Amino acid sequence: MSETDRVQEAIELYFDCMYESSEEKVRKVFHPSAKITGFMQGKLLEQSVDQFAAFVVAQEPSPKEKGDEILLETLSMDITGETAVARVRDGYIGMVFVDTLSFLKVDGQWVIYNKLFHVES
Repeated sequence: MSETDRVQEAIELYFDCMYESSEEKVRKVFHPSAKITGFMQGKLLEQSVDQFAAFVVAQEPSPKEKGDEILLETLSMDITGETAVARVRDGYIGMVFVDTLSFLKVDGQWVIYNKLFHVES
């Protein structure tokens, strides 16, 4: 499997953590020191992995259980050594986001170290 495929696999795990409201998958795909940052309703929102995991788990029933349409599109990806950056468009809780995900390869696994999000609609 190529590094591009491995990063794409991490992107899909990232989407699945939200789509399935899975704390386990949040913690698998995010580095423990990661930050999740962006603007929501005009206000700067900054979250730790713990806060993001709690938010994801609180979405019950999960988007998957509700039968929400899957929207996940990788817009770009750049891999340099043990680092990568990907921009993705995804649908979650009735909104469309453009996320910039910064990855580190730690112990052979690609994990998100930083997430910047923009609410597109």
